[in-house]
Amino acid sequence: MNIRQLRTTDQDFESEFTDLLNRSHGEDQDVTDVVRDIIAAVRARGDAAVLEYTQKFDRLEVANAADLEISVDALRAAAERLPEDQRRALEQAAERVRSYHERQRIDSWEYTEADGTVLGQQVTPLDRAGLYVPGGKAAYPSSVLMNAIPAKVAGVAELIMVVPTPGGEVNDMVLAAAHIAGVDRVFAVGGAQAVAALAFGTDTIPQVDKIVGPGNIYVATAKRMVFGQVDIDMIAGPSEIAVICDGKTDADWVAMDLFSQAEHDELAQAILLTPDQAFADNVAAAMTRLLAEMPRADIIRASIEGRGAIIVCRDLDEAAALTNRIAPEHLELSMDDAREYAKKIRHAGAIFMGRYTAEALGDYCAGPNHVLPTSGTARFSSPLGVYDFQKRTSLIGCSAEGADRLGRTASVLAHGEGLTAHARSAEYRIRK
Repeated sequence: MNIRQLRTTDQDFESEFTDLLNRSHGEDQDVTDVVRDIIAAVRARGDAAVLEYTQKFDRLEVANAADLEISVDALRAAAERLPEDQRRALEQAAERVRSYHERQRIDSWEYTEADGTVLGQQVTPLDRAGLYVPGGKAAYPSSVLMNAIPAKVAGVAELIMVVPTPGGEVNDMVLAAAHIAGVDRVFAVGGAQAVAALAFGTDTIPQVDKIVGPGNIYVATAKRMVFGQVDIDMIAGPSEIAVICDGKTDADWVAMDLFSQAEHDELAQAILLTPDQAFADNVAAAMTRLLAEMPRADIIRASIEGRGAIIVCRDLDEAAALTNRIAPEHLELSMDDAREYAKKIRHAGAIFMGRYTAEALGDYCAGPNHVLPTSGTARFSSPLGVYDFQKRTSLIGCSAEGADRLGRTASVLAHGEGLTAHARSAEYRIRK
């Protein structure tokens, strides 16, 4: 395996580092055109279009759209069919995810000023949210837990899940996860047509207020196109991991941590930053040796050779500065006193502190959400959480004295903006 090594002392480091961070993959116009047509068809013809595209893309024929719904009893039965260890693992993960997210809830608040004016904020959950889950052989029950549980903790009244079942193939772990997470309704429909159905509603599939969950390029493009009609969580790019290591961790551990994200797809990015050249060489050798053991070796190789890197830094402070420029989705701090070092990191989706904290734990069962900002967006965005399923409404209630005091200020500002009706509306309430 050939993984590029960059050294910050090299004269051309800055240009090579900039090239490494080039995350632009362009827009596929063919995909955009296809998705636009699907959305227009579903918006115009509702269930009929959903059925047509489901037959075309998922090879699933049903008599009517109502037959696409997977019953609550079927979800429960799927959970009961699971091997005991799988069901117990899902339940344990769900419990940890729920416990973590319950700490994110925010409450309404208000205060009263001296003149009796009341100001505050009213917090309410979304009425209905939609969850997209990949289906068929691409089974991601962890994604169900991570997206559904914060919505239910937030108090979302109804959670609608869509999951493709290509050729009628149903994944019991995905359905069991929906049961355990408390999903209200599930429909066997996927692709851009599922996103469109959630965004605009059909006779069978309810319209939602927000769509969350991962999908392929068609799903991501559809989410981008319906944003504004509904809210979305984010447009997720390829998975990313950065590891900062002081050189004292087992090289095999670090190599496998890098593989854990590289195996997602060829565009995933895995980067090691270390001040220890010998350790960098050891990790590179471990990656070459361990690759043969990986079932997804071809994907890992393409990811590592195409977008991966080992960066040898002057020291750990420089590693932190470079990481803040990367703003990775996942960041492992494989070192002593990682908790203190984490204070140097301003931009990362999730930080995994210490040699024993593998990123994979966060993917499944640690508790924090694994839906994280990618492609450098950790500079300005956050992991999915309860707050994404809550709305904040401002509260303003003026007493007569408050209306007099605020009205005088508002009048001056409104006249300054040339908005006479605004000024008059405030002035009517000013005491003469």
